[in-house]
Amino acid sequence: MRWSAVGAITGALAGTALAVIPTLASIFARTVVTPDPKPTEDVHVYNYWPRRGTSGHGLIELSITHQTTVRGQYALVFDEGNGVARIGAVTATDRKRDTVTRIVEEVYSGDLAQTVRGRWAGFVWPTPTEAGYAFRNIDIPVDDGLAPAWFIKPKRPSQHSNTWLITVHGRGSKRNEGLRMMRVAQRMGMPGLLVSYRNDGDAPDARDRKFGLGATEWPDIEAAILYALNNGATSVVLGGFSMGGAVSLQVMYRSALSSYIRGLVLVGPVIDWMDVLRHQAQINKLPHIAGKLGSWLIESPWGKTITGLASPVDLRRLDWVARSDDITHPILILHSEHDDFVPIGPSAQLAAKNRQLVSLVRFQDARHTREWNVDPERFDSAMLTWLHVLLTGPQQPRLSLSSPKTAE
Repeated sequence: MRWSAVGAITGALAGTALAVIPTLASIFARTVVTPDPKPTEDVHVYNYWPRRGTSGHGLIELSITHQTTVRGQYALVFDEGNGVARIGAVTATDRKRDTVTRIVEEVYSGDLAQTVRGRWAGFVWPTPTEAGYAFRNIDIPVDDGLAPAWFIKPKRPSQHSNTWLITVHGRGSKRNEGLRMMRVAQRMGMPGLLVSYRNDGDAPDARDRKFGLGATEWPDIEAAILYALNNGATSVVLGGFSMGGAVSLQVMYRSALSSYIRGLVLVGPVIDWMDVLRHQAQINKLPHIAGKLGSWLIESPWGKTITGLASPVDLRRLDWVARSDDITHPILILHSEHDDFVPIGPSAQLAAKNRQLVSLVRFQDARHTREWNVDPERFDSAMLTWLHVLLTGPQQPRLSLSSPKTAE
C-alpha cells in the first residue's frame, strides 16, 4: 500500500498555517479507504543482464529502497502490471551509486530489458501454474456478482482433506499473495481456496467503491466458506494477510458459519486499525491533529461526504487488543519486528492478553507481510506445527458470543 498522495501533499504544505489541517485530514482519510487501481512503480531499473549470474540466471541493477536490499525472493511488477519477474538474492550493493544488484530467477511476462521502473511486491508467483500447482478456476457468488477464486487440490489425500485453507489477501494485493501458504497446505493434504473480494480489481466492487477495512468485506469470505462447505469441506482454516487478517477476524466474530472455522493463520495482520493509522500519520509527517481528524472522518457519519463511504467504519470495533476476550478461535500470528507498515505491537499485545488462543511467531528483517519471503523454512515450519496440533488435537468448544449472527 502506498501513501504517496499523503506524503506529497504533506511535503508541499509543511510549515503553512493550521488552515491546511482539514485538507491534510481529508486526503489522509480518503487515501485509507480508497482502492488504488494503479500502484506506484517507484523502484528504478538501471541495468538488466540476461543470464549473467554464476547460476545462469540474469542480473538486475535497481535503486536501493528499504525493501530492495532485504534478503529473500520477491516479484518485480513493471509496465503497469503487464510484466512480472521473480527476483532472488542480492549479489552486490553500490552505495555510491545507491543501487543494488540481484538475481533475476525468472521473467514470467513483459520485456524486462525495456523497463525503467517497477514495483516491489511480496508475491512470488503470478498464478498457481508458475508455482507448480494444478488448479481450477471457480466463481463464488457474492453481492452484485461473482468473485473469481483458485481451487488447488492436494496432490495426496489425507485425514485433513475435508479441511480447506482459505486465503484472504491484503489491501492492494490479490489472491496470488496466498500462494506462499500452499506448500504447507499441500504437505498437510489440505485443499487450498485462494479468493478475491470486493474492491480488489477481480471481485465485484462495493457499491461505494471504498474499503471498509474488514467491517464490510467479511461477507465475501463467508461466501467462500459456504462454497467450501457445499463442495466437500467440513471445516476451514482462514489464512489472512494484513487487512485480510482484519477481514478474517470479522468473519470469526460475525459470521453464522464461524463454528466451521477451525482456526486462523494471520500474517502481518491489522489487529488495531487505530494503531496503524497513527503509525501512518507519523511516518508521513502529518500533524498529530490531522491524523486524528482523518480517523474521525472515517468513523463519523459527517465524514462520508469527504471519504465517500456509504457508512462510517467503527475503528474501535476493529481493535482486537481491546476486544481480546472476544477471540473465540485459535490464532497463529506470523509478524516481523521490522514490519514497516503494520507495527507488530498490537499482535504482541493480543498474544500476551489471550495466551490460551493466540500464538505469536516473531520474524526479523522482513517488511510488511514478507515473513515467508525472508525465511520460508521458518514460516512453513511454524505453520505446519501449529496446524498439526490444531487439526490432530482434541477440538475445543467454541466460546459463546453475545452478539447476534447476521449472516444466513
